[in-house]
Amino acid sequence: MTNYPNYGRIDGPIVIIGFGSIGRGTLPLIERHFDYDPEQLVVIEPNESVGDFLDARGVRHQQIKITRDNYREVLGGHFAAGQGFCVNLSVDTSSLDLMKFCRELGVLYIDTVVEPWEGFYFETSENAERTNYALRQKVRDEKAANPGGTTAVSCCGANPGMVSWFVKEALLTLAKDTGRDVEAPTNRAAWGALMQSLGVKGVHIAERDTQARHAPRPRGTFVNTWSVEGFISEGFQPAELGWGTHETWMPDNAHSYDTGCQSAIWLERPGAITRVHTWCPTPGPQFGFLVTHNEAVSISDYYTVGPAEAPEFRPTCHYAYHPSDDAVLSLHEMFGSGRQQTVHHILEEDEIVEGIDELGVLLYGHEKNALWYGSRLSNAETRTLAPYQNATGLQVTSAVLAGIVWALENPNAGIVETDEMDHARCLDVQRPYLGPVEAHYTDWTPLQDRWELFPEDIDESDPWQFRNVLAS
Repeated sequence: MTNYPNYGRIDGPIVIIGFGSIGRGTLPLIERHFDYDPEQLVVIEPNESVGDFLDARGVRHQQIKITRDNYREVLGGHFAAGQGFCVNLSVDTSSLDLMKFCRELGVLYIDTVVEPWEGFYFETSENAERTNYALRQKVRDEKAANPGGTTAVSCCGANPGMVSWFVKEALLTLAKDTGRDVEAPTNRAAWGALMQSLGVKGVHIAERDTQARHAPRPRGTFVNTWSVEGFISEGFQPAELGWGTHETWMPDNAHSYDTGCQSAIWLERPGAITRVHTWCPTPGPQFGFLVTHNEAVSISDYYTVGPAEAPEFRPTCHYAYHPSDDAVLSLHEMFGSGRQQTVHHILEEDEIVEGIDELGVLLYGHEKNALWYGSRLSNAETRTLAPYQNATGLQVTSAVLAGIVWALENPNAGIVETDEMDHARCLDVQRPYLGPVEAHYTDWTPLQDRWELFPEDIDESDPWQFRNVLAS
């Protein structure tokens, strides 16, 4: 890529909160694709180590930690004129509080996750309160209480985010390949009706990360291809999944909801040690971890047909994540020892020697059995597309780019999730950074490749029951 499209001007300050691996990768995309006043671009990051990097690029660094006590003062000092864009890529800052304040000021806002204030993940005693369902519902309640107004894009990374756009593309692909003459729906009800009519029972956010380096993982070090803190936090949350209307069995440790959208359940077990059977193009059948993610709740909610409390149709949806091998070993060490590693390391683009991040959506249960649709981006290709990030990072940062573009083009849309955005426009922006984006059909089901020597309590009448997906 040499001719980068210009997506317009961002007037006023651009404030990037957090400058970890995703912040470092997002900055050059903003520089490439927008006009703005460089003197009004600032990064808020408490870690002083990023200072040299930012100084070399002529970007201001405000070395301060955003807290519940200072966020109004700090952000208000930058956005006093009531315009600009807040790009929140941080951890331990309340996404809801920050987006509410930005909307008060008339400032555009985007984040990649519904993040709580520091301490929430490990100090909240009730597991039900620690779920992404509970975090998301507070944002949805704010949307309902204060509709419209300045746009705030919630949960717009790779997943949650990009994968919601992939679901729509996968549905249109499936419709075409099954002989249906279907145009892209223009509203939520029509999308839900399309999924129902196609016979889709559910969606796995099916990911396999094979990025690796030569050096073995040191003991006592948590190695990952993206934020270690973010992965540990979500890994310690309860496993969650959108709960479909085709399900006939529920795990004994499952809990449902009687308030809100009621589209999900949670399990009394950490997601990072809860395994599920799934499928990706490169490995074929594989184990994934049922790590909680916002999209598991939002996708099941968005495609619900009928009332929340008694839907006519709703798909099951959950993350099925096989991280890099180093990350898997790091998880085993952490949960086995009962304590977090003191050293965290994110694999950088210049140390990765092989592998891809294969991230897509597996739509299952329909007449063609299962369809995986997604990005198969390699670290080698990432190096040619954008600096300062590996393949995992670019799948996230390019989604942030697409979300910024959409917000600039739709500045008064209120609080939105990626399911509610124009998926075609967003993928038009993002696709040049995703490597091969492919559709793969498979005849695999969770009933295949089981160990016959150890019989399991499965439901052979319907291969796609969660009873069969959940690994015993």
